[in-house]
Amino acid sequence: MSQEILIVDDESNIVLSLEFLMRQAGYRVRTAEDGEQALAALEAGKPDLVLLDVMMPKKDGYEVCQQIRRRPEWAQLPVIMLTAKGRDVEREKGLAMGADDYITKPFSTQEVVETVQSVLAGEAS
Repeated sequence: MSQEILIVDDESNIVLSLEFLMRQAGYRVRTAEDGEQALAALEAGKPDLVLLDVMMPKKDGYEVCQQIRRRPEWAQLPVIMLTAKGRDVEREKGLAMGADDYITKPFSTQEVVETVQSVLAGEAS
C-alpha cells in the first residue's frame, strides 16, 4: 500500500504541481486549501506526511503545525513546511513549532521529492 501525503496550500497551481509530483513518485494524495481544511482532513484520516504551506487564510501553517504536535495521535506525524519566506528566522520558527523539515519556494521538484522521501525514511534534517 502506497503512503499518503496531505498537501496543504492555498495556491492552486502549487497544489496541482505538488499533487502531480507526489503521484509520480508513487504516493497517494489528498489536498486542503487552508489550515481549517487541513485539520478537518487530518480528522478524517491520518496521512503518512503533511506538506504544509506557511502563509494561508484562516489558520497559518505555524498554527496548524502546533495543533498537530499537541494531539497525541498526530504528534509523530511528519510535517514539511513550505514557504516563500526563506529567511532563517522563519525556518527556525517552523522547526521550533515542530516541523520536521522546511522547503523554500520556489522549490525544485527534485528537492521536494527527495525531502519527502528522506523525512518518511526518518532522516529529517
